[in-house]
Amino acid sequence: MSFGQGGPQSQWDPWKPQSQQPWNSGGDQTPDWAALAEASEARNKRRRLLFIGGGALATVAVASAVAVAVVSANGSSTASGDPSRLPTAADIPSESATAPSFAPTSAPPPLDPKDFVSSAEKDKAPLGPDVLFPGTQLTMGDVVYKKGPTADTRTCASAAQGSLPKVLDANDCTRVIRVTYTADGVAVTVGVAVFDTAAQATRAKTEADSKSIVRSLSGGGVDSFCSGAVCRSTTNSYGRYAYFTIAGFPNGKDVSEKDTKVFRTGDDLAEFTFRQIRQRGQAQASAAAEAG
Repeated sequence: MSFGQGGPQSQWDPWKPQSQQPWNSGGDQTPDWAALAEASEARNKRRRLLFIGGGALATVAVASAVAVAVVSANGSSTASGDPSRLPTAADIPSESATAPSFAPTSAPPPLDPKDFVSSAEKDKAPLGPDVLFPGTQLTMGDVVYKKGPTADTRTCASAAQGSLPKVLDANDCTRVIRVTYTADGVAVTVGVAVFDTAAQATRAKTEADSKSIVRSLSGGGVDSFCSGAVCRSTTNSYGRYAYFTIAGFPNGKDVSEKDTKVFRTGDDLAEFTFRQIRQRGQAQASAAAEAG
């Protein structure tokens, strides 16, 4: 069946130029509004499909870009669509991966201060009466000792008496430094015998006996003491130094066991001498450590 004249009516395609538009068969040539509405709906539907399809393509493009970025971040210089080129699970470090370890380090042991006062080779700091016994007085506890005369003798035997000269010479003493202090009517002389090695100083201390006495030092306002009276003496050593004390009364009175002031004076000066020699070693050890 045909409608109108001129053979079969051609199909109108809204996307095809020059296609015949549908009209009513009436003579007034009024447009077929229903047909036009259907054509417009078909047009809009096709556009929506195209827009949806374009969005899907954009999503695929973004996903591809992310894949390329992941591959590049894992060290690949080129992007490839081959899944075998992607890193495997074994290639990705896990949280339980072993942390890098470092070889343990240990600081060198601290320098021993005693080593620096145990031999003449290391003990290079200045030495003399005013170095070991500085100032004009010293305080031990609640007692203030006033410093008196000092002496630095290179002939060791002349600074000793009794059996001590022989002991000093036998162990190659190089010098004896002496100083006298007074307090509360008591005088004490400290004698520090210097040797080249700690072994020599230790032997001198061991070989000294009750008659090995340092010679007391008077003058400069200090009367002679312990030149014939009974006095109290001590002997000790530290490093390459052996040190001796002799304490008594300047008036010539003999010392007895009841004279606690005399005992304390000798002990205080022996303790002070030990501290000074030890401090000498500490100062040199510290200087050596800072120098590297």
